[in-house]
This record gives sequence, structure tokens and C-alpha cells, in this order.
Amino acid sequence: MSTIEKGDLVLITGCSGYIASQTANQFLEAGYRVRGTVRSKEKVEWLYALFDAKYGKGKFEHVVVPDMMAEGAFDEAVEGVAGVCHTASVMKFSGVYDEVVPAVVKGALNALTAATKEPKMKSFVYTSSSTAALMPQPDKEIHVTKDTWNDQVVHDAQTAPNPWNVYGASKTEAERAIWKAVKETSPPFQVAAVLPNANLGPILQPGAENSSSTASWPLQLWNGDTSVTTSVPPQYFVDVRDTARLHVIAMIDPACNGERIFAFAAPFTWNDILAVLRKQNPGREFPADMEGGGRDMSVVPNGEAEALLRKHYGKGWTGLEEVVEANTATVR
Repeated sequence: MSTIEKGDLVLITGCSGYIASQTANQFLEAGYRVRGTVRSKEKVEWLYALFDAKYGKGKFEHVVVPDMMAEGAFDEAVEGVAGVCHTASVMKFSGVYDEVVPAVVKGALNALTAATKEPKMKSFVYTSSSTAALMPQPDKEIHVTKDTWNDQVVHDAQTAPNPWNVYGASKTEAERAIWKAVKETSPPFQVAAVLPNANLGPILQPGAENSSSTASWPLQLWNGDTSVTTSVPPQYFVDVRDTARLHVIAMIDPACNGERIFAFAAPFTWNDILAVLRKQNPGREFPADMEGGGRDMSVVPNGEAEALLRKHYGKGWTGLEEVVEANTATVR
């Protein structure tokens, strides 16, 4: 299989999102051109302002895809494209299985099917999630391999649904559907999946600090809001820029073909983040440390992902202090 080359056009679905916009930025920075899909033109205006100023006009373009479940939804978007990053998902955070899971699966398969129709296609990357392998369970040592699938969350999403397990089920079932289709059809291009845990770090979209993305978690603590500490258990973090870089690597490195790439930097607790906030902002008062909560003891196959970062970018995982500092830069 041939790999994509500098200057080739890459499609990133759901391009206005937190991870997707950072992924677009990393591809542009690496010398590729980017076409992004959005549900409406209004969602892409800030990306043009950012990317045209940073990389020059003509490097970024967009296509409106109002419904990724529609047959042939991405067929126009993939024309002339050498690689696809399917990052789009249903982010309504609903606790209703049928409102989320079928749509996410269908959208993923539509993106893969569209990729098979483009003769120039060389690589396809699916943005999965840590939840496709496991849900965080504090103080419980869970051993995860590349063959681990979160069947429990799929069961729970149907029998005792809540927004978290429905989201996890959607990512589990969509990624599994991708690999099933790849096995059955043997597409003539590279396929990989990136499974990030909690993405923290800078938000590219101006004024989006109060968004519902994971990037808002440290900002909530900055503002004295501790509600996230009771609803989100300790787990692994990853700098969103590292997640984006891993998408670039998964696209261009032949060694990533057929791989599940685990974007898990290190475990964190809310007290860890509070300690960093206090250290970096000694004149500001923050909530007291949380009692209990535990720590994520999961053992995950994240060594290969770090090795890929070192190979292509010269450094491994970004540490928590740097992540939190970048996360709060716009409010300090």
C-alpha cells in the first residue's frame, strides 16, 4: 500500500469539534491540505479565520454534510482525497441507546464506504475511544490488550442506559463495525483506529471554554465548580494535541495498518489537577482536595503509541502540568 504524501488532501469529518479541529491543525502543520465536513456552514467560519491566517488561503476547505446517516453522506466529500479521519460522532450525550448507537455506527460505515469509492484513497483512520475497550473503574486493576472490547458497556447501555454507557456503546459498536467491514471487504488502503481517553489541553475555537467537551473539566475546577469530580471517575488523560498527532501518524505510517492505537498518557485524579492549578496559580483560590475517589489502576497497551510519538515528533506524552497550563491559558 502506498502512503499519503505532503500536499495530499485529507478529509476530517466533524471538523469543528475539539479533537477534529486539533487534528486538522496538525495535518496542516505537517504540510497536508485539509477538507473538513461540518453540519452547517456557520460551524466552519472560525476554522477559516484560524487556518487561513496560520497557513495561508487554499490549504483548508469544507463540505457540508448535514446528516452522516444518509446513504452516500460522504461520497462527495471524499472526491480527490488521499486519506480520511472519521472523527464525527453523535455528541448529544443522550441516555437513549437508539438515538445514538445506530447513528454512530451508520456514520462510521458511511465514511468507510465512501473511502472505498475514491481511487486515490490510501488511508482511513477512525477516531474511537477508550470506552471501546474499558470504562474507568477506580482502584481496580484491569488488564487491557489490543483485542479487548467493552462488551459490558454495550450490555449496560441497553439494560441500564445513561449518557456515559450509551456513548461507550456507540464507540464500541462503531469501531467493531469498521473492523468487521475491513475484514470482509479488504479495502486497498490502510486502516487504523485511535482510542483516546480523556482529552485535555488547549481549545482552538475562540470562546468555547464552556463547551461540553472534556477540555472544560479543568476549567470547571478553575471556576470553583466541582460537579465534574462526582460525575467523572479518575481515569487516564491525554493531551488533545498528542491525540491529533497520533491521527497523523496513523494516517501516514504503514506500521499502523490494522492497529488500534491507545492514546492514554497517564492516570490522573482530580486532586492531581487541583495540585497543578495551585502550583501554576499561587494567587488564586481553588476548591479543597476531594476525599476518596481512588485512582485508575488499569494496565493499557499505550507504549506503542508513545513510541510512535517519539518516532515522528521526537517526544513522548505531554505531561499533566503542560496540559493543564495549556488548558487554562485563555482564562488566566
